Amino acid sequence: MSTDGVDRTETPAESQDEDLVAEVEVLREENRRLREEFARARRTQYRRTAITLAGIGVLAGIAGVLFADARTVLFALGGTGVFFGVLVYYLSPEQFISADVGRRVYEALARNEAGVAAELGLQDDHVYVPTGDAADDVRLFVPQRSEYELPDADALSDVFVVPDEPAGRGLALEPAGGPLAVEFGQAITNDIEDDPTATTTALADALVEQFELVTSADADTDPDAGRLTVGVTESVYGPVDRFDHPVASFLAVGLASALNTPVTTEVSTGDDRVDYLVTCQWDVDQ
Repeated sequence: MSTDGVDRTETPAESQDEDLVAEVEVLREENRRLREEFARARRTQYRRTAITLAGIGVLAGIAGVLFADARTVLFALGGTGVFFGVLVYYLSPEQFISADVGRRVYEALARNEAGVAAELGLQDDHVYVPTGDAADDVRLFVPQRSEYELPDADALSDVFVVPDEPAGRGLALEPAGGPLAVEFGQAITNDIEDDPTATTTALADALVEQFELVTSADADTDPDAGRLTVGVTESVYGPVDRFDHPVASFLAVGLASALNTPVTTEVSTGDDRVDYLVTCQWDVDQ
């Protein structure tokens, strides 16, 4: 009892709430500390790799001085080691985003986009339409009618596509696979345009090796029928049958850009060998 006659004794519920708040704060601080330690460990790993490469380069250079017969090869190896060591050291990322964070962000966007499409009464068809020469010019068109017509490039620049012709109405979005396809195009060394089989192989490899979006990707291409099927396992961003999933979107955008033709996608559950089957189709007459 306080001196003013008011009972200020803390109730058990209030005490429990304060304890919970304190525990949450402790957990937040621990979570922040673990993230910082993880990022520091990754930076240390990159820098150790850089130092190792540079060290090998220096040793190869010294060996080149001592062994005249292999001097050319050793000097070349030394220069390469030092170059890549410096490159890895200065280009090591300063911030790392976990796959779980990326998955949660994508899931929220997928729910929102799927909700908009449902509210507008749109179809389940997803058509990836090239509107220019670059991969980032591809647009995702979700038609309003089952019997639809693709609108022109100017109409697809708007989010809500409402041309005079009702069959061309729908929703046009920037696909999730667009930025990935741009990076893919910058990294690839050989020309794969107009070659569905080469494009398919390169895209499937990029899913695993370049972007690490899936553990495995097995591609099967039928160019004459205008069809590509890729079986994927262990998707980093969860179920591949969600709205504009990065795996299916990247495959469709990459094909649409390389072949310069609209590409539709269909995703189904797999079997005991793969988790999902992503099927892309295009009109071979175009």
